[in-house]
Amino acid sequence: MADIVRIALAQFAVTDDLEENLARGTIMAEQAAMKGARFIGYTELAFRPFFPQVRWEKAYFDWAETLDGPTVSHFLKVAQANQIDCAINFFEKAGRGRFYDTTVICRPNGEVLGPIRMAHAAEEPGYNEKFYYWAGDTPPKTYDLGYMKVGVAICYDRHFPEYTRPLVLQGADLIFSPFAGMEADPMELYEVEMRGLAFQNQVYVACVNRVGEEQHSTFAGGSFVVDPDGQVMERAPRGESHLLLCDLDLERIDEYRVKRPFLRDRRPEFYRRFEIGL
Repeated sequence: MADIVRIALAQFAVTDDLEENLARGTIMAEQAAMKGARFIGYTELAFRPFFPQVRWEKAYFDWAETLDGPTVSHFLKVAQANQIDCAINFFEKAGRGRFYDTTVICRPNGEVLGPIRMAHAAEEPGYNEKFYYWAGDTPPKTYDLGYMKVGVAICYDRHFPEYTRPLVLQGADLIFSPFAGMEADPMELYEVEMRGLAFQNQVYVACVNRVGEEQHSTFAGGSFVVDPDGQVMERAPRGESHLLLCDLDLERIDEYRVKRPFLRDRRPEFYRRFEIGL
């Protein structure tokens, strides 16, 4: 497993044209690969307008795709052509009447890792997700890419430590989170929250956010990467498209887990005596 891994986060504004958005994502993957990145992550619903901002619109179900649909097929070709892993998020049709907010990792060898289906659907102003999504049925899982191990926490899932901790216990070096954060959201607090997640688990955390003005919402951008000591390593600007590159030194995970052995000192058998609300 490589010690230094360069990753990329693709923060860009979308249009109403799927093909144009796929082309933008392709260019960013090509640029990232040329600059030495082995992994690129895209935002939540990266290649479509963020339709959950609109409450109860049946027409958006026509945008749902299967796991072998056009977006996944497109990024398998991108991954192969550029020798880069592509973590993409899209609206999945998993069966008759079954729809999910889903991430997969398209690999250069033609493999598709996943699906990872968002477990927690939000229901609040601007995020009318329960009308569109079923609660995800895939357990938290970490994937071994050979050069690093990646766990995915889609948007709302990253707020639940019960979801992210299993990713770490399965050996994740990086927790990747695609999300859709608006200008009106507490973006600074979200960053503090992810710094705490990284610090408590001595793991890298990379969050890639949408950007741009859409039908009812303005998305903030400001994607960022946090190191295992809870410090922000790199941050994209607010309000503009940006390809964020960051080098992860995987040996630092060992360094900080020796320095602050929180995982070693966990006592899950002790905590179970006092669990409530389960």
